[in-house]
Amino acid sequence: MDEPVVNVAVIYYSATGTVFALAKAAASAAEKAGAQVRLRKVRELAPDEAIASNEGWAAHSAATQHIVEASKEDLTWADAFLFGTPTRYGTPTAQMKQFIDTTGPLWAQGLLVNKIASSFTATATPHGGQESTILAMNNTFYHWGSIIVPPGYADPIQFQAGNPYGTSHTSQNGTVPPGEVQLAAMEFQAKRVVEIAATFLRGRLP
Repeated sequence: MDEPVVNVAVIYYSATGTVFALAKAAASAAEKAGAQVRLRKVRELAPDEAIASNEGWAAHSAATQHIVEASKEDLTWADAFLFGTPTRYGTPTAQMKQFIDTTGPLWAQGLLVNKIASSFTATATPHGGQESTILAMNNTFYHWGSIIVPPGYADPIQFQAGNPYGTSHTSQNGTVPPGEVQLAAMEFQAKRVVEIAATFLRGRLP
């Protein structure tokens, strides 16, 4: 039996680049695991003057102009997806929530049922809502009927990273990029998503 090729959508929002770094690591790891990958950003909602007022935000916005914006078609194409968002008061950003709110037609048709789903995040400060943001993202997946795959403690890196809900990073207000441990945890999470999705697809092959 031929091994199934898994389609993975890595969908993220990032203002100053922290979550983008995690998303890139996830996309790269998924590709190394044999998946076809789409790296997609959600649409920015903040006004230009707000972006321009923050040097890091403006620089990241300019540097990622080439990244394609996420669409509902990316979700129907994907067998699995990883969603990454910073936290806003312990919940996903408005930009990520707005994208999610466009998926009603897919949900109504059952097109997201049995997709493999996983989440990751970053905060400015320690304990700044990392777990609650991931749990809030997962609320969406429950409604979609998706199959949530957390990293758990299924790899030694998780005992260093310490978050079984999903990869997370503390950026100290955007000044500290994800380090070796966080990137390795993200790579493991993405690889696990691909492996679980492949197992699921293998069971559905004739």
